[in-house]
Amino acid sequence: MEESISQLIEVCENIYDKQLVSGKSGNVSVRLGDYIAITPTLKSLNNLKEEDIVLVDMESNVLTKGNPSSEVNMHLNVYKKRSDVNAIVHTHSPYVTGFAFSSKKLKRLEGFGEIKNPYLPSIEYEKPGTLELANSVSNNIKEEDVLILKKHGVICVGKNLKEAESLAVFIEESAKTQFVSYMLNSVEDIE
Repeated sequence: MEESISQLIEVCENIYDKQLVSGKSGNVSVRLGDYIAITPTLKSLNNLKEEDIVLVDMESNVLTKGNPSSEVNMHLNVYKKRSDVNAIVHTHSPYVTGFAFSSKKLKRLEGFGEIKNPYLPSIEYEKPGTLELANSVSNNIKEEDVLILKKHGVICVGKNLKEAESLAVFIEESAKTQFVSYMLNSVEDIE
C-alpha cells in the first residue's frame, strides 16, 4: 500500500510539474482492493505528503484523517462500473479544457492505442463534486479511457497510475497539436 501511495504522490507531482493542474485543481486516485486512495480536497497536488492521502471504502466511508477530493463519488462510481480500471487522473489541463469550453471536438490521435472512435467522447456540464456529475461520468466512460467534461476538464483512466498519467499527458499534447493546427489553418498564408 505504501508503494501505491508513493506512486500516487509521484503522479500528482508529475502532472503538476507538466502544468496539467494548477492551484488546487485536479484529483488522482488508485484502487487498493476494496478501497481507494485519493487526493485530498482543497490542497494543491504539488508537494503532497503520505498523510495527506485519504483512504475511502467503496461506499464513500472515509477510513483515515482528512477529507477526500470533492470528486470522490466520480472516482468511486467509475471503479464500481469498470473492474479493469485501477487508477484515475482528473485534470483541468489548459488545452483540453480549452476544447471543453468550446464547440470543437477533440480528435483521437494515434499514439495511445487503437482508434475506435474518431473523436474523444464528452459529456454535458454538471456541477463539479455533484452526484449528477459522478453518475454522468460513470454512465458515459463505458469502454473509453478518456472522457471530456464540458466546461470543466478531462478524466483519464488506466489499469495503473502510470498508464492514466501517460494518457493525461498524451491527451493534452494532442489537444495542443490540434489547437495549433486550427490556428495555422485559420490565417491566410502570407507570401
